[in-house]
Amino acid sequence: MGDGDFDMVLPETAPVADWFARFTGFPGFGLFIVLLSVAVGALVAKFLVRLIGRPVARRVSRQSVAQTIVRGVRVGTITIATLIGLGAAGFRFADLLLGTAVFSAVIGIILAPLVGNFINGVFILADQPFEIGDMIELEDGTTGFVEDITIRYTKIFTLDNTFLVVPNGTMRERDVTNFSAEDERTRRTIDVLVTYESDIDVARQKIERAARDCEAVIDGGPDIRIGVARYTASPDCRLHEFGDDGVLLRLRYWVKKPYKLGKVQSDVNTKIRNRIADANVEMAYPHRHLVFDDTSGVARVGGPEDGSDTERAGIRDDDDRAGHMPESVAPSGDRAGSNDESRSDGSEGTDSPTRAESAPDEEGSTADDRGSI
Repeated sequence: MGDGDFDMVLPETAPVADWFARFTGFPGFGLFIVLLSVAVGALVAKFLVRLIGRPVARRVSRQSVAQTIVRGVRVGTITIATLIGLGAAGFRFADLLLGTAVFSAVIGIILAPLVGNFINGVFILADQPFEIGDMIELEDGTTGFVEDITIRYTKIFTLDNTFLVVPNGTMRERDVTNFSAEDERTRRTIDVLVTYESDIDVARQKIERAARDCEAVIDGGPDIRIGVARYTASPDCRLHEFGDDGVLLRLRYWVKKPYKLGKVQSDVNTKIRNRIADANVEMAYPHRHLVFDDTSGVARVGGPEDGSDTERAGIRDDDDRAGHMPESVAPSGDRAGSNDESRSDGSEGTDSPTRAESAPDEEGSTADDRGSI
């Protein structure tokens, strides 16, 4: 075979796939070349990941960044192998660029969310608002541990034993509370309202002791420093303010692990209730006094602050019914006795009406109009 015959079989510009197709007579050999290139690229990527995985993990302190580097090496290797296979199959990249330019607007609209998530993922990795293993709380109250941070999304393993996948574009727009950023110890606050008659010093001691009895509560040690501020590590109960119904005591305590906040708060509340019940301390709650006016027959509610009255109920039907009223609202015995004396008189008892008969009800009728009860 001469040089000219060889050039006819394998021209200088002919792709490898065309040469193999002519040589073997297999028309789909180009697709086989592409698939083979992808497979080889995957094997090479797997080898490279094993080769550089541990060195990258040792040199990069942040686990999320190390995982992103390893993923980039894997994706880059497979992409390069795919491009090599496409080139060997005779694929022309100039045609691809021309087609992309024609449909760039459509592709841009379709890929805009994906590109946005990619860019936000880069910002999350750079800003370091949270790391893999941190306990975070989203603005909707969802709490969990960061399981994975990728370029496109963040995966959260919630305390309800469920996975939550949040796109990075949405993640950067949310308010995220990180319980593990610097120190896992978390401070909680409980308000307790006691009466003015209670012993405030005893109440504070009982409340602090109730918090110390919980195992998950920090019971002393060096002060906890947050920025330039220092806070005592042991439970601390202070008189916060004088309220309308009692004295407000505020307890602050620190919890060792953030995922135990709910259980610890319930235990502290229970122990506070039990200890206060055994001491000379009474929890305060709003009080209202019911005052009955014998003259008008109207019951009023006296306010605890300024003594202002609010009309609530109340017309007596007759004097016999007043005898069944509670002591706090029943008329005085002298007036009831005078009514009995007026009825014992023959003529006056029948002609003169009683207070119950003359007192109108809410609709303007008297007791006689409503009938006897």
